Order: sequence, then structure tokens, then C-alpha cells
Amino acid sequence: MRSHFNFANGYRPLNHGSFGTFPRAVQEYRFDVLREWEERECISQVFNYPPRLKECRALVAPLLGADTDEVVFVPNATTGVNTVLRNLVCERGDLIIYPETIYSSCRSTIESLEETTPVRGHKIEVVYPIEDDELVAKFRAVAKGLIDEGYRIRVAVFDTIVSAPGVRVPWERIVEACRELGILSMIDGAHGIGQIDLTHTGNVKPDFLVTNCHKWLYVPRGCAALYVPFANQHLITTGFPTSHGYRPPSARRVVPTSKYFTELFLYGATIDLSTYLTVPASLRFRQEVCGGEAAIREYCAKLAREGGDMVALALGTEVLDNKSGSLREGCAFATVRLPVAVCGEGGPSPADMDKVIPWFYATITKEFDTYLQTFSYNGSIWTRLSAQVYLGMEDFEWAAQILAIMSNRIRDGEWKDGK
Repeated sequence: MRSHFNFANGYRPLNHGSFGTFPRAVQEYRFDVLREWEERECISQVFNYPPRLKECRALVAPLLGADTDEVVFVPNATTGVNTVLRNLVCERGDLIIYPETIYSSCRSTIESLEETTPVRGHKIEVVYPIEDDELVAKFRAVAKGLIDEGYRIRVAVFDTIVSAPGVRVPWERIVEACRELGILSMIDGAHGIGQIDLTHTGNVKPDFLVTNCHKWLYVPRGCAALYVPFANQHLITTGFPTSHGYRPPSARRVVPTSKYFTELFLYGATIDLSTYLTVPASLRFRQEVCGGEAAIREYCAKLAREGGDMVALALGTEVLDNKSGSLREGCAFATVRLPVAVCGEGGPSPADMDKVIPWFYATITKEFDTYLQTFSYNGSIWTRLSAQVYLGMEDFEWAAQILAIMSNRIRDGEWKDGK
């Protein structure tokens, strides 16, 4: 499988989750799209692009169990979250609630909204590992307590899979809780489509969901699917940036809501739109070469579980999970603890992490030609390993060796003073 991708000889791609990658067949298809586009650039933009874009939306929509006109493309999950949160009209006393583990750009979006609007953010303390029942109960308790105090919770922002640590979230149950409590749900599914099955999204009916096609679906970077069910499309009055599709209230009243919604995202100012049009090649590769969505998910989840367990055993540590095993269920991530205590007693202190982690990245990149997503969390250092079709157990065995070497060097203090 590795031969289908463009990796350099000797490079170990163990961090698919951060940026994703795509096979050579998709790259060549994109080049064809670009060449065809530039042959008649104006005709391509004005006449050929709109129907082709709709065809691509129609291909992605079933992966979300949605109607074609409930799904539009945006450049990335961050843009999708911003689009939703900045469209919601908020008043004094309104809250956006979110877990402590929210992705940093989403937290920054909420902080920006606090600066420019009356809305305020409220963080829910979540420490992993945690059981699904406990997480959902905590969300309900915090939300109900805030409502009882007189606040209006405008929207709750949650993940399908947390980025760091890489664990699965019972987002379906949180959507249900939001519905019962009268709260809008915004699901950040950056690590969703292509990694876990989301075909039930249309039945779960979150109020909004965005998922990156360029992480796990083998689409080139700069493509995410934003799902907004028909019932909520009237809440989205502009894309970001506001562009040609926008109409003032008086003008959009005479346009069907779904037509207005999809046209908002037809042209989001002048950007490279070719990534959106590569969806057919991506899905064809996944079906014809990889065996289909279910086969990819099964392989990656199995490799993540077995490979993660093997790395943890080699290091004498653990993979982050709860007693029920739900944090890793169907997930292509394995978050493994390094045998280095973050306490200052024979190892680095929490204050040292600003030096340790950059040193770690610089060292493994230069000496081992790889990149292992590594971070400090809850008193330990963890590495998040990504499973993919181009990897096998031998790659995880290699990672175990490198992580053992790096752990020893951290304990020896090589990170101090740039050594």
C-alpha cells in the first residue's frame, strides 16, 4: 500500500492524523482537474464547476447519512466551526459550553467571540480516561446547573475524536442530551469521516457537524464537509469570508432556504477549489484499491489496537483507555504513555515541557526521519500514533524502539540547554 503514496525513502509516516495525506492517483487526478480548469479558466469557473461540485457533495453526503443539500464544502474544520459559531446571534447571558480537551483553534474562536460579542464560554473539566456514562452525566449536570442559574446555553461544542489525547467521544449521546436540554450541538468531527463510521449522522441529527475530508478520506488538504440539516439552515446567513452567495434578509426571504444555504458555499472568494473536485478519485481509490470504507476502518482500528498494545508493552506503560474500552473503539489512534514522569523527581517538571517537547520533535525529525505527535497530559508524556493502510506492525515495532531511546534521553536531561 505504501507504494501508492508519495513518501520519501526511509520516512516513517506515523502521524497521519495531524495533516493527512493522499495517494498518487488522487494527486494525478487533481493535476488533471487543474489542467482542464486552466484551459478555459472562466468557462470552468462559471459553468463547469457548480455541477461538478454538487456531484462531489452527492458522493460525500451518504458517508454522513445526509441529503446532498445538507452538505457543503469548506476548507477545513476550523472554518466550519467558525462559520457556525459566528452565525449564531447571541445575547448577554448566552453561553458556549465545551470540554477542556477542545481543539485549540476552537477554543480560540470562542475566546475571540467573547471579545467581540456578548456570548461567554464555559469550560467543562474533563480528564481522561473517563467512562462514557460519566462524561455524559457530567455534561448533563453542568449544563442543567447553568440553565438553572438563568443562563441560556446557545451551543455546545464537542468532538467525535479528541485530537490530544486521541480518544473517541460518545458524541451521539451528547447530541441527544443537548436536544433534551434545548441546546444546539456543534460537533467538531475533524477526525471523523474516513476514520470512523459516520453514516448514522443524519439519524443522530446534530445541529451542526464539520469533518475534514483531507485527514482520513485521502482528499488533498483544504477540504472539509459541513453538515447542516435542513431544519437549521436558516441559522446560517453567511459563509466566511462573506462572499458572492450572501443576500441581505429582504432578498433571501424569496429564496428557498436550502438553495440559499448551498449557494453561500459555492464560491468562498477566490481560492484553489480543485481539492473539492478530487472526491471522486479519493473514493474510487478507497473502494478499488483498499477494498472500501469498512475494510479501511477495520484494518486501521485493528492495527491501532494491536500496535498500540505492543508499543505500550515494550515501554512498560499503557495505552490511554477506560475500563469499558470505548475510548479506543473503532479508532485509528493509539495514545501511548512514555515511561517518563512529569514531576521533577528524576525527570522533567511540568514547567520544563516548553523545552522538552520542542526538543523531542527536533530530535526525532533530524535523527530518525519521522514525526510522532507527542504532548504532556495529566502528569505524563504521551505519544499519539496513527494507524493507516500504508503501515504495518513493523512500523509500530520501530516506533517502540525510537520511543524507548527518546525516553531514556529525556530522563538523562539531553533536552536541557539545547543539548
